[in-house]
Amino acid sequence: MTDERRAAIMQAVYSALCTHGYADLTMQDIADESSLSKAALHYHYDTKRDLLLAFLEHLHGKFTDRLDDAEAAAGDDPAERLVAFLDAALLPPERDDADLREFRTAVLEIKAQAPYEPAFRTHLAEFDDFIHDRVAAIVADGIERGRFDDRADPQAVASFVVTVINGAHTRSVAVDHPVEETREVLVEYLCRHLAIDEEVVAR
Repeated sequence: MTDERRAAIMQAVYSALCTHGYADLTMQDIADESSLSKAALHYHYDTKRDLLLAFLEHLHGKFTDRLDDAEAAAGDDPAERLVAFLDAALLPPERDDADLREFRTAVLEIKAQAPYEPAFRTHLAEFDDFIHDRVAAIVADGIERGRFDDRADPQAVASFVVTVINGAHTRSVAVDHPVEETREVLVEYLCRHLAIDEEVVAR
């Protein structure tokens, strides 16, 4: 399959999830959002499950690229890198996307299948592991360079951050709680816990 066709199919999955959600989604719905027939989709993906697994992999690639770019753009300071990374993980892309809430709802529905679908759980665990490992690495770097309190445990901080990010996204979809508010409290907490000068991360 060409990269162009794969990108078109992934965009069709995105659009179909926004419109139909996870539970009611069919291969025909996805085909209707693309220039391909249902038969053509089945040529590449045997089932809706296979296609959604490919979509989760696609999302993971885009997600990690966005976080990598945000951290790299923040420069060398561990505190600024940490905050930039958290902003990219928590806050939605800066775009006018009327379907974003519907899409987030559909993704939450996919996450709800993880206890019953090991393949979904594996892909979703990759999202968590990426955030955990990167936050732990940034915190460890900050401690080593004398920028963060050396009493902090990088692994514990990373686990806490992953839990907050997951909870913030779920709460945003379920009760429309703004992730921006969670972001502010999380950064304030980390500044105190890691002994970061808040003026550094406020710039």
